[in-house]
Amino acid sequence: MKIFLETYGCQMNVSDSEIVCSVLAAAGHEIAPALEEAEVVLINTCAIRENAYRKIYGRLDRLRPHRLRMIKEKGHFVVGLLGCMAQNLKKDMFKHPVVNLVVGPDNYRALPDLIAKLAARDQIKQTEIDADLSEYETYQGIDPKRFDGVNAWVTIMRGCDNFCTFCVVPYTRGRERSRSLSDVLAEVHRLVAQGFSQVTLLGQNVNSYQAEGLSFADLIVAVADVPGVSRVRFTSPHPKDFPDALLEAIANHPNICKHIHLPLQSGSDRVLELMSRTYTGAEFLALAQKIRRSIPNVSISTDIIVGFPTETESDHQKTLILLKTVGFESAYIFKYSERKGTIASKKFPDDVSSALKTSRIVALFDTQREIALEKNRTKIGSTLNVMLEGESDKRPGFQVGKTEGNMTVIFPQTPHPLGTIIPIVVTDATSATLLGKSQSLSMPVLEMF
Repeated sequence: MKIFLETYGCQMNVSDSEIVCSVLAAAGHEIAPALEEAEVVLINTCAIRENAYRKIYGRLDRLRPHRLRMIKEKGHFVVGLLGCMAQNLKKDMFKHPVVNLVVGPDNYRALPDLIAKLAARDQIKQTEIDADLSEYETYQGIDPKRFDGVNAWVTIMRGCDNFCTFCVVPYTRGRERSRSLSDVLAEVHRLVAQGFSQVTLLGQNVNSYQAEGLSFADLIVAVADVPGVSRVRFTSPHPKDFPDALLEAIANHPNICKHIHLPLQSGSDRVLELMSRTYTGAEFLALAQKIRRSIPNVSISTDIIVGFPTETESDHQKTLILLKTVGFESAYIFKYSERKGTIASKKFPDDVSSALKTSRIVALFDTQREIALEKNRTKIGSTLNVMLEGESDKRPGFQVGKTEGNMTVIFPQTPHPLGTIIPIVVTDATSATLLGKSQSLSMPVLEMF
């Protein structure tokens, strides 16, 4: 059958969708390039925030007339929900009249059988679900069908044991389990053979990786040593376990990018304790300072949640102060969103108004924008190694790439193939982007503004 797959959410979902494509292809199915060609629509979903739910429900509403038309024409049409939202809501998803298949993140091997069952029935009435969490599933032995680009996502572990009170991940992806080093390395060797020059290692908490007595520091060095791998990135670590061995690996290995995503969530010790984050603001700051001392020119990004239950103006100001003190190169800032099944949803009423969340998030965004602009302007005149990733969507004749520190750089067209690392002279900067020119080309440089 022809199957159309849509993906929402994080990099882990993108990686999972590549696994899904491989499972389906092995069963003889074909991935359709457009909805109109498909007999099955699969939507890989996110459960982190309420906005993700609204997007999915809106998408399902728009699919309703198409599904009814397809059933009249072909007698069958499957609409399946995959991923974290499917795992979190399970049979509740069948309340939407479009959905007749629900499959959680640990059950993708069952997709061909479930689709076959539905295709043979009256789908107006029949449903199928497989949303049981696994203690063992890592999809070992499956070679994901890669999407285009210079970067390849490699999931090294699944699940999370941290149980932060706001987070639904332990309930949608289960407990931590790691893939073997040999399986990860075999995948990386295949990626190099396929032409990928950058690998990003994924896990809910990569620092917790452990397999066969090996740590994440052991793993990332082994991956970076694979011939043909130009850059290795990773996401996301937890501040609670950042061993010196990992900092030494990042500092000393030329292929490991000098960029660390270090989720803060809040600068208030009181809120951090309610979140069960297991560190204080002072401990987080000490770690950030240690990282900067250990890794010259490191770039540190973060996540912040605004409006966690009972957050006061004092708590908010402490987050602002820590944001300024650490001086993050970039930050992802979100409003708190209550998630079904989490500890916070059961213990703490969502008592910070939407308007107050908005005003606080604006203050944090504005502050971070100023910090990032100041940092980026210091790079004007310097030469940075940039990996070429593609054409600029907004600037004809320009290309886009990323620095080691994960900063986006726009520069005039070059003859180099995607994945090439080239020196770029920075000529201008905004808070989010650098503009530059290739050292090896004599081309006119346009103003950024």
